[in-house]
Amino acid sequence: MSDSARHEALIDALGAELTPVRRLPPPWRRALGWLLVVAAAAVVMFMRYGASTMLHRWGAAPDLGVAAGGAVVTAITAALASFMLAVPGRSAAWAWLPLPSALLWIGSSGLGCLRAHIPGMPLMGWHGANDCLVFILSFSIPLSGLMIWLLRRACPLRPVLTAVLVGMASAAASACLLEICHNFDATASDLLMHALAVAIVIGANALMGGRLLLKS
Repeated sequence: MSDSARHEALIDALGAELTPVRRLPPPWRRALGWLLVVAAAAVVMFMRYGASTMLHRWGAAPDLGVAAGGAVVTAITAALASFMLAVPGRSAAWAWLPLPSALLWIGSSGLGCLRAHIPGMPLMGWHGANDCLVFILSFSIPLSGLMIWLLRRACPLRPVLTAVLVGMASAAASACLLEICHNFDATASDLLMHALAVAIVIGANALMGGRLLLKS
């Protein structure tokens, strides 16, 4: 048998053992699937707590509504950016997509410490602030785990950067869910715990999520 015939026979043998790979949905569609899970959690919370308290806070202090809007956009854009980065060949510039809304979220949240107290709205002490920390972490863990599971199928080439975006999306989504049942005015302790929770979620994803996104 000639060398060319042996090569063709080897190629045919290797090709016969290959299994078809199902093509992944577009990044926007996978991001939408994750966001629908967040939306479902929001619906459940609205059914439990209603929207009156949240709307009262936003009406009395528009900066809180702007901050919540920034968090919503951050969750959406960070989720989309993470799925975009998981596609080989996509530019790392996608990581900048959630930055403007994140700055709006953070900046508007800080205004709560500078304005007057909302009438009829209790101030939050350290105990309540700790509950906010626990809430954000409790929701961020499963949301991060779900997104990492979805992203592992794509095998991101920038696992740490992608994991940071996963943490940002999960923390922002959790902060949005907290708005539904958060019946306190913004205080320095409240803002500090929110910032700490977001930092923990992003940091944990950067340390652990990057490794989990690497396929063995």
